[in-house]
Order: sequence, then C-alpha cells, then structure tokens
Amino acid sequence: MMALLRSVVHMVFMVLTIIPYALFLVATSVCGASSDFVYGVARRWLSLSVSGARLIMGVRYQIQGFENLPLGEKSPAILLVKHQSTYETFLMPAIMPHPLAYVFKRELLHVPFFGWAIGRLDMIHIDRSQRAKAFAKVVEQGKDLLAKGVWVIMFPEGTRIERGQQGQYKSGGARLAIATGAPVIPIAVTSAKCWPRKAFIKRAGVVDVSIGAPIPSAGRDPEELTQQVQQWIEAEMQRLDPEAYSPKA
Repeated sequence: MMALLRSVVHMVFMVLTIIPYALFLVATSVCGASSDFVYGVARRWLSLSVSGARLIMGVRYQIQGFENLPLGEKSPAILLVKHQSTYETFLMPAIMPHPLAYVFKRELLHVPFFGWAIGRLDMIHIDRSQRAKAFAKVVEQGKDLLAKGVWVIMFPEGTRIERGQQGQYKSGGARLAIATGAPVIPIAVTSAKCWPRKAFIKRAGVVDVSIGAPIPSAGRDPEELTQQVQQWIEAEMQRLDPEAYSPKA
C-alpha cells in the first residue's frame, strides 16, 4: 500500500513539474536561446525527476566504471544502454558529463509537454517506416552532434525488456559508431529491480549502473561489434542482478 501511495505522489510530482519546465523550454527555444541553455533546462527537470524518485519512492542509484568515460570536451562516444524502464532515460542525461542526444521514434513528439520539449532539443527523431532514410539521418545528425561534443545514446534492444530477460540486440548503434569513428560505451542498468517495465508501482531500492570500457569501432564489422556489446552487457547484468537470472524452480 505504501509503495502504491508513493508511486501516486511521484506521478503527480512528475506531471506538476514537467508542465512549467516544458513550457519554459519551448518558449526559450522559440525565442532563440542557445542549444546548451535549452538542454540545461531539460537536464534540470530530468535531475529533478531522479531526485524525486529517490526522495518520494526511495529509488536510488549507484555507479561503477565512471572512469571509463572518454575524457576531453569534444571526445566522441556512442552510449549503448540496457533498457528495462523509463528510469534510465531520465538518469543518463542527469549523470553524464556530456550532453546526450537520444535516437527515438518521431511519434514521441506528439506526447503533450514531454514530446513538445524533446522536439526543441538536439535529438535524432526518426521515421522507423523508412529504414534506409532513417539510418542515413541518424548518421548525418550523429556526425554533426558528435563534432560538437554531444554524445549519442541508443538502446540496442529497441524497447524496454523485462527484468532477467534479454531482447534482440540491433546493430544500428554499432553501425553509427563505425560510420562516425566514435567508440562504443556499453552500459548495464538494473532499473527493473525498482522500476519494472510498464509498471505503475515502483519499489524502493538501488539501481546499479555499470559503465564498460570504450570499445573501438574503426574497421569493425557491425554485427560482430554488436555481439561484443551484447555479451558484455548481459554478463554484467547477471553479475549485478543474479537473483533475476537464477534458474526458476
């Protein structure tokens, strides 16, 4: 009962805070504010959401491997992240030292307030029905963003996956890395322990975030590189959350 109450309070908190932030973000963007300023507004709301999850629901996080992130203001990186819930979509921009650009389906642009806000950011929204054109757009925009010091983040499984399960890893992130020459950073996240996929009720606990060493992309085969990312992430998930992967009786 307490978990339900906390989840309701957190949802209300999210709705009440996103409206003024989104309106302010859109207004400042239309008025010509810099992309850095607009991203900063979005990042503050995401950080507020993560803090709200901690204070209201007891959902905390801990990070290991932060030293594996590339150094340098313009050092490029493609982040390939395990996707179990909405939590990591909020958390990644809040904790990363570089601005992030998500690759996402353009349908999200129609979501009130949230979609309006992300539509004003330097993100890569694609029409998934036009695969060849969509990937060409990802490469074109990805190169431009990486040159500015913005890291591109993708979920190679494409959708949120149940705790203890493994989705089909797609090679789009690896192909982008190879096309741009940027290294791949694999990241394991155990968010479903506290924030299950498609679940309204969240549980107090700790979300582990493990950042792997950069994987060079030059001269690599995209399928082979994707397999290496998959093997690292899934092995790390089993290490971080062994209960979820233990054989069921």
